[in-house]
Amino acid sequence: MPRLYLDHAATTPMTEAARAALAQGCAAWANPSSPHAEGRAAKRLLEDARAAIGRSLGWSRDIVFTSGASEALSIALTRAMAERRFVGAIDHDAVLRAAPDAIVMPVGPDGVLHLPDLSGPRSIVTVQWANSETGVRQPIAQLAETIHAAGHILLVDAAQMPAGADTEVIEHADLVALSAHKRGGPPGIGALLVRDLAMLAPTGGQERGYRPGTENMPGVLGYAAALAEPEPDHAQLRAYLDDAIRRSGGIVVADASCRHAAIASYHMPGKPSAAQLIQFDLAQISVSAGSACASGSLKPSHVLAALGWEVEAGREVVRVSFGRTTTREDVDRFVTAWRAIARGKRVA
Repeated sequence: MPRLYLDHAATTPMTEAARAALAQGCAAWANPSSPHAEGRAAKRLLEDARAAIGRSLGWSRDIVFTSGASEALSIALTRAMAERRFVGAIDHDAVLRAAPDAIVMPVGPDGVLHLPDLSGPRSIVTVQWANSETGVRQPIAQLAETIHAAGHILLVDAAQMPAGADTEVIEHADLVALSAHKRGGPPGIGALLVRDLAMLAPTGGQERGYRPGTENMPGVLGYAAALAEPEPDHAQLRAYLDDAIRRSGGIVVADASCRHAAIASYHMPGKPSAAQLIQFDLAQISVSAGSACASGSLKPSHVLAALGWEVEAGREVVRVSFGRTTTREDVDRFVTAWRAIARGKRVA
């Protein structure tokens, strides 16, 4: 039986177009910052791809290429022209590492951010587009209104956002962190969308002085090609899986919340996540226990803790995430394995 991959929120396969564009970039191997003919040709490819990415996202301002969303978040949080940092209790570890002294904003049991009193000096406020574990989405426009009214900078972690999925981010965010490998592009490339470069302290070097280092032109070409390919809307498929889990005795995390159409976490009472992952893997099914950075260590989820989950229950949750090729038959196969594991039966 072929393996079934349901961990696309961690990373998803490169599209055919992305692989072809990456190969094109590798063939045009010159440094885009070099002044000679080869360098100028590489620069044209880079800038054409930058423009294409902007069109795919609906973004007409500056785009700074990075090694991924983690670096984009770090640049924004460490170099924003702001005196304070606010981060969410459910933010990705990359955010928490980049701003260890930040003011932490709580969430409710539904996973929605509760903004504190924002009065005070100019600050940068980080908001997730969608949580990588629960899929819970934040009301970007509503939060942006309050953040901007207080005179602050809004940074959106949109690593899980498909191109064109949410015009509110494009309309309201000041800074947006993005990742290519979660959208069918190559790993090692991402972007920081910047509404006004004056918000950031420059460092010199490439990317108009905001990100030194030789540009990853092949990666940028692959990213642009991936974004140009539309992604399916998995809302009905995820709703189908949610219903099957409920009928199988499982619990859908943040069930009543607005959630990412392709990401969901499920609680199997009495079955530790570690044991579930082994059983699913034996059944040739790949899922995870939370985000990729935490799943390998199986440490307690700070996201579920912020939602008020007890540690023991949080250790019984697995995440399922869909990709471009996920089908209803795939979901049925997962549900069959889920029911067998919940009943203590062998699934291999």
